[in-house]
Amino acid sequence: MDTKSQKVPRRIAATVINSLKGGVVPRIGLPYITVGRKAEIEALLHDVEIISEGGASFRFIVGRYGSGKSFLLQTIRNYVMDKGFVVVDADLSPERRLQGTRGQGLATYRELLRNMSTRTRPEGGALTLILERWIDAVQAETVRETGIKPDSAGFAKAVEERIYQVIGSMKELVHGFDFARLLSLYYSASITGDEEKKGCVIKWFRGEYATKTEAKAELGVSVVITDDDWYEYLKLFAWFLKKAGYSGIMIMVDELVNIYKIPNSITRQYNYEKILTMYNDTMQGKAQYLGIIMGGTPQCIEDQRRGIYSYEALRSRLAEGKFSKEGARDLLAPVIRLEPLTAEEMLVLTGKLAEIHAQLYEYEMRITDEELAAFLKVEYGRIGADINITPREVIRDFIELLDILYQHPESSIMEMLSSDEFAFTPSGAESDNPPDEKFAEFII
Repeated sequence: MDTKSQKVPRRIAATVINSLKGGVVPRIGLPYITVGRKAEIEALLHDVEIISEGGASFRFIVGRYGSGKSFLLQTIRNYVMDKGFVVVDADLSPERRLQGTRGQGLATYRELLRNMSTRTRPEGGALTLILERWIDAVQAETVRETGIKPDSAGFAKAVEERIYQVIGSMKELVHGFDFARLLSLYYSASITGDEEKKGCVIKWFRGEYATKTEAKAELGVSVVITDDDWYEYLKLFAWFLKKAGYSGIMIMVDELVNIYKIPNSITRQYNYEKILTMYNDTMQGKAQYLGIIMGGTPQCIEDQRRGIYSYEALRSRLAEGKFSKEGARDLLAPVIRLEPLTAEEMLVLTGKLAEIHAQLYEYEMRITDEELAAFLKVEYGRIGADINITPREVIRDFIELLDILYQHPESSIMEMLSSDEFAFTPSGAESDNPPDEKFAEFII
């Protein structure tokens, strides 16, 4: 096994180990444990280049629970932020959908805006920072192009004229007039030091005004973001963010299964119709500087009774052609299906985790390549493992094993693997890929 040991800061090591043990993807430290998915990552990064040049993209990431969907999304999230993108992400739930009769679509928009992140604010809540950066950038550009100094009498007016040039071009876009007006209000409040007014504008952008009356009273505008038009405002954000000096916006929506679970067929169809609108916008060039990635299980995509494929307009656009098959997928297609990690990739991954665990708890790593291979042989040797086991399950078991070995140094990994709880199930040897053959070639 060829793994290059590298020092991981303890804060990051703790986050990585605790998150993976809890079955969730860590938001930091992914470069230390990224293994495999090279082809999928390269395909998505090609989209990123197109988006930064004024294009748009839409991808579905499809895989079973625990197969690595969220890990891949998080990896791309970190990469695009480093490339100057703004990222908004949200998990769908019964309360958050793409369309709903009780504000579920707007709830998703609010979650996306709450999680708005940049390289310097990766934890979310970056909207205020972005608006302030935009004003600073316009002021700097005004100084550079006009020569007027910030302390000169005409500086504020020159900046205001430049801002109106930017937002004036937005008025031709759908809802652009309203968006531009709110930007103007934010700038005016910044100049006068009106923090309350700035807070109201932020509240409006976040979709937190329940009624037009409330927005009219606090801002003087008689329009609010609604369940029906929230996606149009994300398109406006993409355009504005480019003007503000960013590369574009990446929208990440996970847990599409929550649309699949909607019991009412008409409500499901409305949600699929919203997906179709977003898909068509990106494919037909109606959106710029915008990327959309959605994650879901094979069932919630391919089930022709309740899944996305039950909506014929989407099925006809997304279904695989005649030549794509396992091991030879078309990764340039709208749907990327995650193949299982190989035995060699899992061996490398467990080795990385063993190193991070040892660094976190400050002990000398004693686990050998032979022991790693033996652990994986046991995991994949269980009945049905070839079909049902996922990286998430293997990782959780492995971290638990490391924790026990750390707390009981007198134990050995081979003793634990031979216990009744871990014992290899002989029936698993009947699969097409017996564990001994699957991992023997990686044992040094």
